[in-house]
Amino acid sequence: VRVAESGGSLVQPGGSLRLSCTASGDIRFVFDMSWYRQAPGKQRELVAKITPDGSTTYVDSVKGRFTISRDSDEKISYLQMNNLEPEDTALYSCAAQIRKMGKFDISTFWGQGTQVTVAT
Repeated sequence: VRVAESGGSLVQPGGSLRLSCTASGDIRFVFDMSWYRQAPGKQRELVAKITPDGSTTYVDSVKGRFTISRDSDEKISYLQMNNLEPEDTALYSCAAQIRKMGKFDISTFWGQGTQVTVAT
């Protein structure tokens, strides 16, 4: 099982980016998919989460600017980020709760992260 992020880049304040998180491999079901971020010198924080039924939660600092979604086969999550601020600069990582084929337990798989830098 592999989780991989893409879409990070350098963007000017006020700009937009869309991050993608793809889960692949021997997967029976993907439960919650979450986006975390960690800025230099700061603790990692949960940015947004989406459940299989589409329920979403956001950290207060991104409400109204970021939107999390997932595609119909449930294995890809997107984080649409609008009106980006320098404070959004961080390494963004995806975490997916996955039940592997032939297994009953659920494990959390992490991607390597994608860098988002908001600067002029």
